[in-house]
Amino acid sequence: MKAIVLHQKGEFKLEEVDTPQPKEQQVQVKIAAAGFNPIDYQMTENAMERKLLHSSILGREFSGIISAIGERVTDFKIGDPVFCGSGSMGSNGTYAEYICVPAAIVMHLPKNISFEESAGISSVGLTALQSINRMKANLTDSILVTGGAGGVGNMLLKLLLSKGYVNLIVTAGNENSIAALLDLGLKPRQIINYRKDQVYETALALNNNKYFDFAVDLVGNEIGLTAAKLLKINGTYVDVTNFSTPDSREVLFSRGATILNISNYAFGLEKQYDYYKKGLNELRILLENKSITPPMIEIVGNLEDETVLKALNILRENKTNGKKLIMQINPL
Repeated sequence: MKAIVLHQKGEFKLEEVDTPQPKEQQVQVKIAAAGFNPIDYQMTENAMERKLLHSSILGREFSGIISAIGERVTDFKIGDPVFCGSGSMGSNGTYAEYICVPAAIVMHLPKNISFEESAGISSVGLTALQSINRMKANLTDSILVTGGAGGVGNMLLKLLLSKGYVNLIVTAGNENSIAALLDLGLKPRQIINYRKDQVYETALALNNNKYFDFAVDLVGNEIGLTAAKLLKINGTYVDVTNFSTPDSREVLFSRGATILNISNYAFGLEKQYDYYKKGLNELRILLENKSITPPMIEIVGNLEDETVLKALNILRENKTNGKKLIMQINPL
């Protein structure tokens, strides 16, 4: 099969590699489309994220068609359309024509969305669901979300709004991102342009000069520090980035905050596959019922090294404009 292979000097090359074959409890999928995530470029730059690099072929979510099944697989048949957040549980990453993954983490494709749309759901959807489930917030609790127009933020806000949460304040950094948030159903008074407004002062004013019950940080670093300062005593800080700083950790400690570190791959390391199946099934039902919509996508290109370089550069520079970046591999 063809795949984009990462070499030691950080170069990506389109090469012919062996096509993986499914083990007895795995399925082989002919990949239709793959989603890009920040962790993809972080694995090439960040020592901590590099520890998750299990294959020289990157990519962690996809959609496609079942092309072969292991002897003990009963839930799928050849030809079934599926989507999956493979993480580091696949035979290789998703920048490839084929992948083998445990059947226990695969989900049937929602009937009303495309392969390209579904390829961008798994990682952001599971992250957003885990955040909400672990927060256990009341519908009237005040929630600050930093970086709400990104992939995770977009899905998180869709889920929060669908579940009836109303007391939301969200940061964004440009007019395209703000427009995307308005399209989700947020009102202008719920959105802070962090490039024009003082986030701390503006957020307090919008929250009736009260500190927030929850802060969901999707950005980290300086904005994460600001989010920490906006949290009430014994509030809950949801860290999705792992980009906290010594200053933000000091503030959170002084406020007696509960810190929720959000991680999908932890369940894969422990082979708790039901986490993926349950989460993806919930997302499938919500999408089929039209309780939520799939993310807005941008198809960057086909299975070429130029596509990967372009997509990772857009992610690195935070210029997705609220869209999920997708690579078409075997258009179906």
